[in-house]
Amino acid sequence: MDGAETAGEDTARAESKQVGPDLPAARDAPVKDPLPPTGWRRLMMDTRPLRHPPFRRLWFSTALTAVGSQLTAVAVPKQVYDITGSSAWVGYASFAGLIPLVLFSLWGGAIADTVDRRKLLLVTNAGIAVTSLLFWVQAVTGAESVLVLMVLLASQQAFFGINQTTRSASIARLVPLEELPAANALMTTVGSTGMVFGPLLAGALIPVIGLPELYLIDAVGLCAALWAVWRLPALPPLTRTRTKTGTKTGTRTGRGTGAETAAAAPRLAGWREVAEGFRYITASRVLLLSFVADIVAMVFGMPRALFPQLAATTYSPWGEGLALGLLFAAIPIGAVVGGLFSGAFSRARNHGVMVIGAVVAWGIAVAGSGLSPSLWWAVGFLVAGGVADMVSMVFRGAILQSVATDDMRGRMQGVFTVVVAGGPRVADLVHGMAGAALGTRTAVTAGGLLVIVTMLALTVAMPALRRYRA
Repeated sequence: MDGAETAGEDTARAESKQVGPDLPAARDAPVKDPLPPTGWRRLMMDTRPLRHPPFRRLWFSTALTAVGSQLTAVAVPKQVYDITGSSAWVGYASFAGLIPLVLFSLWGGAIADTVDRRKLLLVTNAGIAVTSLLFWVQAVTGAESVLVLMVLLASQQAFFGINQTTRSASIARLVPLEELPAANALMTTVGSTGMVFGPLLAGALIPVIGLPELYLIDAVGLCAALWAVWRLPALPPLTRTRTKTGTKTGTRTGRGTGAETAAAAPRLAGWREVAEGFRYITASRVLLLSFVADIVAMVFGMPRALFPQLAATTYSPWGEGLALGLLFAAIPIGAVVGGLFSGAFSRARNHGVMVIGAVVAWGIAVAGSGLSPSLWWAVGFLVAGGVADMVSMVFRGAILQSVATDDMRGRMQGVFTVVVAGGPRVADLVHGMAGAALGTRTAVTAGGLLVIVTMLALTVAMPALRRYRA
């Protein structure tokens, strides 16, 4: 490991090795480690984290809403277009949801570091459910107001930003350190599955039951998820305590922290704490590089803004509708495939090398899709890119959860959410302009090659990520 890592990273590592036993649920139901799988079974998804009841409940709540959230994600732009007949208004509505998502992901991370994360999950899950119910009410009453839709979407994205940040920050408290990659793979896989089947289900249901009922299905699923979150153990902030030998991390009561302990003073969740989170990132080369790696991969290499033009021109002989659907579905399908076979990589300890390799593989896949004259080759490369993106997300999440101390994980996950959500939207702008100037296939290929070159250059210039091991 790079000697430049901060003392806080060492503290977090010691802390995360014992987070599982700190939970009452884990003490009441001790889990024995099974023998490692052999042969082809080793390639399959590592489900060890599901043996821990608290994590299983968190995962179950995520699985319940994975498809339902995508029903709403399809219904809102469809309703906006039905009202206005304008794709521009669809874009405006999407932007109206992006701003609160960014702001409340960052602020929500600060909140998640100061309160019981279970209570925060309950509040935000309830908020998302209420907004879905209000979406249904305005649809069945025939309000036909784009302004109402945009206000509801902005509200829902604000709740979602806090909820997603808190949910991810809680994982490291529910599973042992060595199971973090597997836990992230499980969470990412259900999300990607929803992205594949949710839109397909929405398209099949709208002609049968109508658009308003999509909102109602999402609301019902969120209520079931709320029950699963209710059954989580309390997740109060861990306090920093001072001992004769230095600073340690303990529970709120100071249990296990040694003599002469003094509980940390309560903190408020303001923008000063958000700024403190950004300073924390810049002080850790490993964390900083893990975020930069995703920015490089998404901004330079996410070509989805060019899919409509590729479907209408380059791949029109296969049918524009078929080509468009396959291009948009390919990357999520790859993520699902990567999750199902995540046992092949989730036990790796050299997390930094896995991130670098996954980003480079993503760049190769994107460049390959740009060079493909056939739709099927392009889709195949994008599916491979989805696998690589899934691997990158799993290990970037594991690095964040193991390097950051518990009192910083919420804020780190807030930045993580902003990067994951904002990177592709910046890429839409960059690739749209590049496609207009260079042509679609050239822009896609150049973006993939730029990912490869930039990531390898960063690896050579700043080796902290390459040297990092869990």
